[in-house]
Amino acid sequence: MSAQINSQGAGAANIAKKWGWFVALGIAMIALGVAAWLDVVTVTIAGTIFIGASLLVGGALQIIHAFMTKEWRGFILSLFCGILYLGGGLLIMNEPVQGALFLTLLVVAALVVGGVIRIVLALQHRNIAAWGLILLSGIVSIVVGYLLYASLPWSGLWVLGTLIAIELLIQGSSWLYFGLALRFARDALARS
Repeated sequence: MSAQINSQGAGAANIAKKWGWFVALGIAMIALGVAAWLDVVTVTIAGTIFIGASLLVGGALQIIHAFMTKEWRGFILSLFCGILYLGGGLLIMNEPVQGALFLTLLVVAALVVGGVIRIVLALQHRNIAAWGLILLSGIVSIVVGYLLYASLPWSGLWVLGTLIAIELLIQGSSWLYFGLALRFARDALARS
């Protein structure tokens, strides 16, 4: 047991020595997030094309897999799913603005469904102290979903890019904070 603790301590010390890489990663991601925030329309189109390319590759691999395992009972379903992915990827890549609108509709649907589920859960669990916050978050999700839907097609041009920018900013901040925490841990280990 003590050997395991010593090896974990040595591993933590080795990671703590590399704190600068985590800080650099965090700063780079924050910079990318700011750049994405400044031009969300371009990031939306690029993100849509990336999603289309991912569907295209996934569909091609699914079709190849279907033919490699054609003796399997799920051959037809697997082939159909591959063709559907392939077709969806081609459509999104050929018309990225329309693809962005479709993806925005998926975000709207996810917000509304998630909001309804949280409202139902909150109302079913009114005996829990924070049920009002859960109810409020469900209402906010539905309102945001409605506002995005009501502002279509314009919201389709910025929603995906904004979500990507926010993700980059949050991830960058997390890595930056983690790197700085490693630096403080390294300094603490050096003092002890």
